[in-house]
Amino acid sequence: MKKAKYWEKRGEAGAVKCFLCPHECVIKPGKEGICMNKKNIAGELFAHRYGEVSAIAMDPIEKKPLYHFYPGTEILSIGTVGCNFACDFCQNYHLIEAVVPTEQITAEQLIKTAKARDSIGISYTYNEPFISFEFVLDCAVPAQEAGLKNVLVTNGYYNEKPLFELLPYIDAMNIDLKSIRPDYYKKYCHARLEPVLNTIQIAQKSCLVELTNLVVTDLNDSDQDLKDLIDWVAKLNPEIPLHFSAYRPMYKMTNPATPVERLIRAYELAKERLAWVYVGNVYLDVGQDSRCPHCHALLVKRRGYDVTVVDLKGSQCGKCGTKLNFINE
Repeated sequence: MKKAKYWEKRGEAGAVKCFLCPHECVIKPGKEGICMNKKNIAGELFAHRYGEVSAIAMDPIEKKPLYHFYPGTEILSIGTVGCNFACDFCQNYHLIEAVVPTEQITAEQLIKTAKARDSIGISYTYNEPFISFEFVLDCAVPAQEAGLKNVLVTNGYYNEKPLFELLPYIDAMNIDLKSIRPDYYKKYCHARLEPVLNTIQIAQKSCLVELTNLVVTDLNDSDQDLKDLIDWVAKLNPEIPLHFSAYRPMYKMTNPATPVERLIRAYELAKERLAWVYVGNVYLDVGQDSRCPHCHALLVKRRGYDVTVVDLKGSQCGKCGTKLNFINE
């Protein structure tokens, strides 16, 4: 347990207000915030699950998914419990609801394990890592000093001040952009869209950012929904890789699994505006490989997590020499 950052006392009854994320929970003594990772203990806010890990494994970097960050490598991945979203279609709800066992780990142990397993770094993933801000920061700083990379797989629901504190230590992020519709975020994620868009805008100036859109049948998969999301990304930065991920019925959501045709349609629409488009969570012939947008050389070939770097030389196309939006050296 460690005293939390970004909060203040509120009123005379011992309540506190958390400023880590846009929910800005007002928490009474003995209670937790929405994320289940901040607790008011005797009028002070604590990260009471500090150092608790629910899962730790070596994963392909492509599983995050990050296709432009050291393709074909593996990264030590850790998760905790809880989230500041409550998505009806959550794919990891057992972690979000904290119904799994956890164990304690220190930053030193994590870095030692990453080094021993020849990991390129540490990925904070599985559940929402930002709610474990204090632990992630305490790991990311010495990890960077030890020559390791830090990766966030996240919903992007951040307040700016803690985001700016953490960003100097983050090398890559995959941020879920669940929809471009504010009402979708409100109804199905119980959060707001605007802070997510703000996080994406800020983060893509500081580190490699890739985006993932979970294509949910009959909710965010219309041509207009897809076009509007693609247009927003294209106007921000057409070099940002965008992943369309197949949805399957999970948790509270019973809509049918994403039809292959809608994933292909999403891919085709995005390729009209964006340089890098991928399709994941399903085996298809399209949206797997990385090709140079200038000379069309095959840079990276993928079949699931079977990855072969073909003509990517560092961060350049091995054929035409163009500098590309990859971190690979």
